[in-house]
Amino acid sequence: MKVSREQAALNRERIVDVAARLFREKGYDGIGVADLMKNAGLTHGGFYGHFASKEDLMVEACQHALEKSLDGWRAKIASHPQGALPAIVDSYLTTRHRDAPGTGCPAAAMGVDVARVSPGARPAFAQATRQQFALLEDLMPDGRPEARRQQAITTFAAMVGAMVLARAVDDGALSQEILDAVKAQLLQD
Repeated sequence: MKVSREQAALNRERIVDVAARLFREKGYDGIGVADLMKNAGLTHGGFYGHFASKEDLMVEACQHALEKSLDGWRAKIASHPQGALPAIVDSYLTTRHRDAPGTGCPAAAMGVDVARVSPGARPAFAQATRQQFALLEDLMPDGRPEARRQQAITTFAAMVGAMVLARAVDDGALSQEILDAVKAQLLQD
């Protein structure tokens, strides 16, 4: 049965959305094409009508997740114009975020896979990282532009690194200590 162009576009969008979540949850090698398609409610056979390869899907899924992440930061900035940086840090360094990698930060969940198995996603990843730095730069205390950029890079790297470590350890107390310590350092006046 042939599907309409509109339905095909909706199917592709659903595949990308599901892949963005599952690649963040399970990693690139942790989920196969058949399971991705099953989770999208579609048959395995339809995959290659949308994508040339799993890596091509990774590129689109990465772009999709990064755009959603940037949109979330922009919304946080808009809703907290005077306290956007603390709002971003507070919402990022949480157990809720730690325990939900599928809907969380793509840098913390997909960064290693992008570097190792999906070089095609690296340009999108780099562009989104630049945009996240720029958003954070605008939130940094007054200072020279170079210092603000350095603060933004350090802040983002600390947040991502804390999230990766908090997810990697098997000790809940240590995981929480990591999140709390980095949050305290980033939010000190």
